[in-house]
Amino acid sequence: MRLSRRGFLALGGQVAALSMGALLTRSASSAPLSQPLSPEEETLDYKIGQMLMMGFRGSVLTPDNPVVADIRDRHIGGVVLFDSQGAGSSNITSAAQLKRLTADLQAIAPTPLLISVDQEGGSVARLKPQYGFAQTVSQQYLGNLNDASTTYRYADETAGTLRSTGINMNLAPVVDLNTNPSNPVIGVYGRSFSADPLTVTTHSEQVINAHREHGIFCTLKHFPGHGSSRADSHLGFTDVTATWSPVELEPYMDIIRAGLCDVVMTAHIFNANLDPDLPATLSRKTITGLLRDDFGFDGVVMTDDMQMRAITDNYSFETALRLAILAGVDIITIGNNMLYGPGTTALAISTIKQLVANDLIPIERIDQSYQRIKLLKSWIP
Repeated sequence: MRLSRRGFLALGGQVAALSMGALLTRSASSAPLSQPLSPEEETLDYKIGQMLMMGFRGSVLTPDNPVVADIRDRHIGGVVLFDSQGAGSSNITSAAQLKRLTADLQAIAPTPLLISVDQEGGSVARLKPQYGFAQTVSQQYLGNLNDASTTYRYADETAGTLRSTGINMNLAPVVDLNTNPSNPVIGVYGRSFSADPLTVTTHSEQVINAHREHGIFCTLKHFPGHGSSRADSHLGFTDVTATWSPVELEPYMDIIRAGLCDVVMTAHIFNANLDPDLPATLSRKTITGLLRDDFGFDGVVMTDDMQMRAITDNYSFETALRLAILAGVDIITIGNNMLYGPGTTALAISTIKQLVANDLIPIERIDQSYQRIKLLKSWIP
């Protein structure tokens, strides 16, 4: 079934256009603290670097670690931490180690880094009991319990742990609907609160509010809805055209309308209801047309890991970068986890610069993303 964007709006009511200021209304515990760069520092190289969120290897920041040059010289805007990237390459081994690592990362950054982690709870938690962190519960457990105060309490504990270890961005909550409990990447891992959009919205807002009290950004994922999939986009092409429903958009509409959306993460799913040609991450119709124009979201949009096979099996690195940026994405995430490449940052920057030089990406598109990222970072406490 093909529906126009007007049709989607009719499902949830007209979503008022929200300014960035409204979207980034923070709790009293947060205030803009980062200092602006001088105009001569805001080069094209710098702006492109800020659009990259990179994974790296190692739990201790040594001078020869490639991420040092990526941060200091290539000005990447963020890093994503993992607890297993092959033998001896984990970023997380203990609370004390993690606190030192994040402090060392920030110390070499020209402007504050976004330091992110997947700490959804349950089976998707990088800060695990085996490293000395508290046991967490899944979103499905909390959704089944359906007690907002309990969800807030668990989220408050998580956010406090993230703040104490120097992490300022949680790649959570998952707002996918649990419409397919056998979904190999969402349902079977208990990552969704519920199949009911109101339940998902209610508990997601509790998670967001708790994180904001600690100055931690949240990330709604995976837009425009991964819950109905029968395949795993980590492993290859994932088509939800026949299983997806417009109701999967409701948590995004409601959370954006409430002014509680910091960042949205895209899904690498293909959904011909929204775009008959491209997966969501690469789709201007989905990112700019639906999320930005129709839902009124002018905040930061980031990709899921661009090394997932739904992308790498079907698009060249250059094509994927070009289409994602043209689609309206602001932060390109490269986990360096599934495929490790210490030179990937330099390659990404040179590739994007060449695309700009060849007029395949307007420089205004880079400026637009940079300003969104800069505004988001102004709230890092």
